[in-house]
Amino acid sequence: MARVNHKRVKQLLNEKRSKITDRQFFTSRILAGHFEDMAVAQTRRYHYNRRVRVNIIWNPKYGQVAGTDNQCICINAGHKIVTSVRGREDRYWTVAGLFAHELGHVLYTDFLAAQTYANNLDRYRWYPAAPILKTVKDRANEAALWDYAKASQDNLLMLQIVAHHILNVLEDGYIENRILNNFPGTLGYALETLRASQMKQMPTVTELIEMEETEDQPIFYSILQLMLSYAKYGMIMYGDEPKTDERVQVVFSLIHDIDRALLTRDARERLDVANVILVRCWEYIQPYLEVMKEQQKAAAAAGSSAELSEMLKGALSKIAGATEIGEGSSTPVPDAGGEEVSATATARKQTKEDAKESSAEVAGAGDAEASPETEDPKPEEKSSEGGESDGAGAEGGSVSGNISTDGESGERRGASETEEGRIPLQQTDHVSAPEGGTTERNDDYAPDPYEGAAADIDRLLDKMAERAACEQLENERLQELNEAAQNISYGDIHSGVSIVVNRMANVDESYIEQYESIAPSLLTISKQLQRSLVRQLQDSRRGGKQTGLLFGRRLDSHSLHRNDGKVFYKNALPQEVPQLAVALLLDESGSMCSCDRCTYARASAIILYDFCHSLDIPVMVYGHSTEGASVALYSYAEFDSIDNDDRYRMMDVSARGNNRDGAALRFVAEQLSKRSEDVKLLILVSDGQPADYGYHGTAAEEDLRGIRKEYQRKGILFVAAAIGDDKPSIERIYGDSFLDITDLAQLPSKLTAVVKRHIHI
Repeated sequence: MARVNHKRVKQLLNEKRSKITDRQFFTSRILAGHFEDMAVAQTRRYHYNRRVRVNIIWNPKYGQVAGTDNQCICINAGHKIVTSVRGREDRYWTVAGLFAHELGHVLYTDFLAAQTYANNLDRYRWYPAAPILKTVKDRANEAALWDYAKASQDNLLMLQIVAHHILNVLEDGYIENRILNNFPGTLGYALETLRASQMKQMPTVTELIEMEETEDQPIFYSILQLMLSYAKYGMIMYGDEPKTDERVQVVFSLIHDIDRALLTRDARERLDVANVILVRCWEYIQPYLEVMKEQQKAAAAAGSSAELSEMLKGALSKIAGATEIGEGSSTPVPDAGGEEVSATATARKQTKEDAKESSAEVAGAGDAEASPETEDPKPEEKSSEGGESDGAGAEGGSVSGNISTDGESGERRGASETEEGRIPLQQTDHVSAPEGGTTERNDDYAPDPYEGAAADIDRLLDKMAERAACEQLENERLQELNEAAQNISYGDIHSGVSIVVNRMANVDESYIEQYESIAPSLLTISKQLQRSLVRQLQDSRRGGKQTGLLFGRRLDSHSLHRNDGKVFYKNALPQEVPQLAVALLLDESGSMCSCDRCTYARASAIILYDFCHSLDIPVMVYGHSTEGASVALYSYAEFDSIDNDDRYRMMDVSARGNNRDGAALRFVAEQLSKRSEDVKLLILVSDGQPADYGYHGTAAEEDLRGIRKEYQRKGILFVAAAIGDDKPSIERIYGDSFLDITDLAQLPSKLTAVVKRHIHI
């Protein structure tokens, strides 16, 4: 194949970049990897040892916008929350905000405690303890709640769904507050951008009342919406309604319980607040559940197969600003205990003032305990009586010190496509605590927009354009390789055999991960090989006086005192080392699976490729097997790399079908013979057993010997690598120029000897 035309590559890059759609941009693996790297960089302070996976999809018809199972964050970039935003940069910040929100769940949500909570509800028990009931009305509501739950399994299931959703409202407010406090940089700005967009969609009390009248919406839906508005933003938008409105008063009565849930790091306190809300709002929740039952019956009569639980979840998910309930099986990251500082303190203070003023206007508002106070909430003591607990679940979190971050405090840093600022692990025996510190609240804080956002997106677009251009060029190269394969004369013994060249245009992410996990130990062998050869190449190019020789024409007078006889020297003239090109052909027949032959072949390919690539030696790596009546060639590395991903492609080397060695050997030898280098070295890794339909035994071995002799006359040097017991077969076919690669630790010295022998140094 001709060398890559770099002018054409540049044209392709510009062309591909201009054609990248929002769908292609947001669903690209490059953007997902960008967020994964961001998570690693931002969470290193917690010593979080799991890599958070990110999967971005585009499905406008799917109702969920984002969610996490604590292992993977899934974001639907085709959701209207994203697509309704104008401009790719603003959409990027919206998606980044969704990522920041879900990362908050991964870091701070106690999924095990939530599971324990659900398990206890399933057994008609409160967890972590029965809520403290201060009024006769509350005790009556609790009794009615359990009576309703025990009446039918559907009732219990609906109660669990509502409880889970209330808990999710509290959890959303809690994790967003922590993200805003702990990550004021890129993540915090992205989340603020998303929150500002969601805030605009929050309905006012007036609009909620209109929805109740026009859509037959029960009042509890409005209460839950206002509860979410306060939990996330610290405010309630009243519209034209007075603050004495019934819905507003219900939320006012719960303000300090909600604050308690938002400002504690103990998940059990949030569970306790969810129990309090269930009891105090039961007179609104029960009618809501009855309405859902009626709607499900009507839908079933109309032919719908939707279950009651699905309809209830769907109705609750329509609340503006709500997110999908996260699921997982872990505790939060280790962190210091205590309470958080509210990131929306100013708004919450004003809402509390509104609550205080309205309480004086409400005549007969009920028990004094229901009136909100203006002081900061204090955790209430739990009663030792009440519902049972099975003791399951995790504690709120263990104590852990924070590590210092890069740069000045609060300083914004531009994103980088390379790894920067990693903190090496250090052995420490103590930590220091500063003295005289105070806790202050900055009500005037406003996020400083990150000015490098456009440049970051441009860099991602360039990467995507480069990948698209590389994919097109790889497909064109594959077509050329197959055309070249058809134009080779393989001889009568291979007449009628089809040749197919296979090459991955894009490398799967799993191959990259596998390579990164096994490469370090193998590349150490490659580096040893490089050091040994480079030193000898430098000596050969430099020339000079070589002393300490056993034989020679010149006696070194300075070495006459030696007793080992090394008293001669010679003057070596500088010489230019001939240029070298290497081709590696791997047998991928089914028999290579035995005794780890295929594993040795793959490891040898990785070592040899890194060695050649590091020393700028052109290298080509191919595998071969059969597919039916066709010879299948697998291109892992080509002489002229386009995307620099060839090292990952070699992770695809495996044992496959039969092997028609002669056809594969002739193809690779023909490609190598076209090179202009002085020395052309062809290395084969095989078990020495050609085996295909009509191609085996001594006749097949004779074909291989003939191909070897033919291409030796064309200047190609052959080295056949053997594994263990394969040496006799390899030597019988290819002669005594074979290499034992069974012990990879000895590979550097053996390969060095091979290269030295063929380039005469």
